[in-house]
Amino acid sequence: MADKANAHPGAAGRAAAADHPASIRNVVLVGHSGAGKTTLVDALALTAGAVNRAGRVEDGGSLSDYDEIEHRQQRSVQLSLVPLNWNSIRINVLDTPGYADFVGELRAGLRAADAALFVVSAADGVDGATRLVWEECAAVGMPRAIVITHLDAARADFDEMTALCQRVFGGDDPDAVIPLYLPLEGRRRADGSAPVTGLVGLLTQRLFDYSSGSRTEREPGEEHTGLIAEARNRLIEGIIAQSEDETLMERYLGGEECDVKTLVQDLEKAVARGVFHPVLAAAPAADGGRQGLGTVELLELVTGGFPTPEEREIPEVTTPLGAPRPRLSCDPAGPLAAEVVKTSSDPYVGRVSLVRVFSGTLRPDETVHVSGHGLEGRDPEDRSLHELDERIGALSAPFGKQQRALDKAIAGDLACVAKLSRAETGDTLSAKDDPLLMEPWVMPDPLLPVAIQAHSKADEDKLSQGLARLVAEDPTMRLEQNPDTHQLVLWCLGEAHMDVALERLRTRYGVQVDTVPHKVSLRETFAAPATGRGRHVKQSGGHGQFAICEITVEPLPGGSGIEFVDKVVGGAVPRQFIPSVEKGVRAQAAKGVAAGSPLVDVRVTLSDGKAHSVDSSDAAFQTAGALALRECANQAGVHLLEPVAELRIVVADDYVGAVMSDLSGRRGRVVGTEQAADGSTLVRALIPEIELSRYAVDLRSMSHGTGRFSRTYARHEPMPQQLAAKILEEEGSTTNGR
Repeated sequence: MADKANAHPGAAGRAAAADHPASIRNVVLVGHSGAGKTTLVDALALTAGAVNRAGRVEDGGSLSDYDEIEHRQQRSVQLSLVPLNWNSIRINVLDTPGYADFVGELRAGLRAADAALFVVSAADGVDGATRLVWEECAAVGMPRAIVITHLDAARADFDEMTALCQRVFGGDDPDAVIPLYLPLEGRRRADGSAPVTGLVGLLTQRLFDYSSGSRTEREPGEEHTGLIAEARNRLIEGIIAQSEDETLMERYLGGEECDVKTLVQDLEKAVARGVFHPVLAAAPAADGGRQGLGTVELLELVTGGFPTPEEREIPEVTTPLGAPRPRLSCDPAGPLAAEVVKTSSDPYVGRVSLVRVFSGTLRPDETVHVSGHGLEGRDPEDRSLHELDERIGALSAPFGKQQRALDKAIAGDLACVAKLSRAETGDTLSAKDDPLLMEPWVMPDPLLPVAIQAHSKADEDKLSQGLARLVAEDPTMRLEQNPDTHQLVLWCLGEAHMDVALERLRTRYGVQVDTVPHKVSLRETFAAPATGRGRHVKQSGGHGQFAICEITVEPLPGGSGIEFVDKVVGGAVPRQFIPSVEKGVRAQAAKGVAAGSPLVDVRVTLSDGKAHSVDSSDAAFQTAGALALRECANQAGVHLLEPVAELRIVVADDYVGAVMSDLSGRRGRVVGTEQAADGSTLVRALIPEIELSRYAVDLRSMSHGTGRFSRTYARHEPMPQQLAAKILEEEGSTTNGR
């Protein structure tokens, strides 16, 4: 690690294909929006020699955030891969968006990585969403370290932020979250901020000075002695507590001086096992300097302390039809098993897939088998959707907007694959004669509905293909063609997610769409029994139309559907036309009788009618049946039924009161609460779906990012009279306007 004696900056060049998994590190950056992740990536790239100045490549573009949407919105919206080389180690840095709407990109980064760097701003602290991600990483034993940024902000305090991280991330063992270095402050400015000019290594007791823009090493002064002693002892005790050498603690307590080399080795092992989480400080280079503060130390931590792909367990694999297979190892000579972790489109190259190779070796221009999830419920022989062989194009490593060719991608590495035209995010690539399927990673359900329509006829022609590509790229987006409301609905994670999706539709695929108010699937039912007569009699020369029928309609309990009963006596309606009446009644019920929503939960009884020996027909009695049903609706009145969803909301205990109050304001009914994970509560409630259109956004706001929910359809229930009257009035005015 960087605290090793005589650590030196590597003369790193640009990304090149790795030759062995032991020379690869895959690390994902996690943190809230504005914490400084992208700035840190640029600083690391500058220190590693991948760019010439301040995160810029030769053509002047940024190495990490180069998407036009990111430039316009001034924030990361997608997962970015930045390959670096440091001391002959290939480091695949995965920069993730910090905004909650793009958590799908974050989860893809977690899937592709073997360790995580949590970036925490000294100015803003730790948000709830970052805490949840830490818990997810802890659950699977992913190694983690913490990087504190923005230490030059007013009132920023490294000691206070370290103590906060110990409380938030340390859990039952705060001594597992300890700094490796202490920052040294320069002269304080008028606004109360102070630049950080150097770091003191606690193990080697060396001072690393960054004030000149390059890292220099020297002995600390006497004024630093007191600063080092207490922090160093605590660090040593924390390392020894996690050491696999059980005698080390006894020797240390007995007064034996621990060898620095031994401590560093134990530290690296503890970090790689995910039981010790070092805290570091980092900042971009001042005045265009080559090395940002703490970047050398961070690169040394990644290469020395984070695990190789060989040390991480590969996700389980099966055959595409679910038959078990032995767990694979990270072996370049093993069976090919790779996974598409991200899909994007390039206007010149076409579809580009970011792939993590878990086993085997991927080479350009070879044919691979593409397997995806979604075979359940389909004919096993129907493999048209996610079961196919496909020839891959070129392999490359990204370098800003450029792609640099690779001759192979071995187990443990990441690469971009061109021309996988039918592979989607989450699909498995394997040998065509040995197809495999990797278990999927958990993705959040999109819960914000956005109803859209084509802006023009030209857009309508391209809409279907554009939306299909958009959804294939982003598994956190879902497309629905609602059969009841006839709306095209794009389900997103939040408003920012929606904005990016619609902008990509416009800029990438040339499709302009308009958003319209989202409608829920209402139902209609009768308020009371009624009798009606349908009369369809027309004479216009030649064959006429003659059909008369009388029906009685009675409301039924919820969930009964529509019953049709024949009680005609004496042949008043000929037997061959009774099915025609039923067909007309059911067709009208499907279209609705008041607000254009399907009619349900009624019994329709055909009691009488009249026919003509020449002019009666199937079509005439269908029309008469529909007319009779509409007349009954006018007599009895109609109740509107709205869909009700069952919500399961998990929220931090601090916000349960706010959530309960909000549910009450949405006409929700809480049906139970129970303790969930530490410090959180599960709230179960029934709430009308019409009140949930923005709940994904509102819950995040009221719970400070800690709340999450799932929803399932429960049933339809009568809508309050005043709301129903408003909808019926709007429907009436719309109909009259036509």
